[in-house]
Amino acid sequence: MPPFWISIALLSLVQGALVAVPGALRAPSLARLSGRRWAVIPPASVIGFVLVAGAAERASAQGLTYLALCAVPVLAALALGWLSFDATPPRPLRALLVLPLFGLAWLDRTGLWGEGAALVLSALSCVTLGVLLASVTPPRWLAAGIVAMAVADTALVVSEQLQRPNNALNAAHPAAGLPRLQSAVFGSAAMGYGDLFIAAVLGALLAVTAGRSLQLGAAKLTALLALGFDLLFFFVNELPATVPVALTLLILLAARRWRPSRSSPRSPAPGSSAPDRGRPAPGPAVPARAQPPPAPRAPTAAAARSPTGR
Repeated sequence: MPPFWISIALLSLVQGALVAVPGALRAPSLARLSGRRWAVIPPASVIGFVLVAGAAERASAQGLTYLALCAVPVLAALALGWLSFDATPPRPLRALLVLPLFGLAWLDRTGLWGEGAALVLSALSCVTLGVLLASVTPPRWLAAGIVAMAVADTALVVSEQLQRPNNALNAAHPAAGLPRLQSAVFGSAAMGYGDLFIAAVLGALLAVTAGRSLQLGAAKLTALLALGFDLLFFFVNELPATVPVALTLLILLAARRWRPSRSSPRSPAPGSSAPDRGRPAPGPAVPARAQPPPAPRAPTAAAARSPTGR
């Protein structure tokens, strides 16, 4: 098993990479579902987990591990085939990669290869959730939801209300040695599912509202902040890993590199046939007449005026 600093550094790099993976989903059928209420999901996921786990700690942990076992592979397949940044056009055959990943996570559940496969599946499932959430939530409100989730996560960690539910969730596992997909575990370090989810939400938000270059820059910044944040483990045993993601968003806003608004339609590529909005479209061709043309006359002032000169 690798030492803790290597394990947590790799998880932080995965969190940063998740910002770069989501693509933009433009589905008109989801427009009727859009609204500000979806921005409550990020902070509510943290607070609701603590409330539910506190009421029935072991039962809720076992239920969540089976829910993740069923939902994570399906969500990961959607991310691979349809919702990642390079899935245009869709690549349904690539979604089949979920099968060997799941098999490896099952056969080597306690080894590094199995833990890595399970980590990839959990991370890809967060991509699907992030893209869906960004497609129905106004950008300004979703940005506020990301910051609110980090604030709630920090408050729960500082008040030591998140440690016991997290420990119970990390210890829960399904029967028959099936993989645990409800959290990110690699080596001697563990990261909550919500820590991956918030990174994917930020990436999906930038995919909708900004260009690809800014999304990649935010991914690098998130990874650097997360690695620097890991240095605090020399003094404490648990940290809110949602904070580096929220800091990345706030830095982008403070530097005015990004603004929370939907991106405008792309301009046509050079050389493409775009309609000329300054001139009317030419009318249909007039067929030639059979009779001979009239004799030419001297042009008058009215005849010399072009009919399209207004």
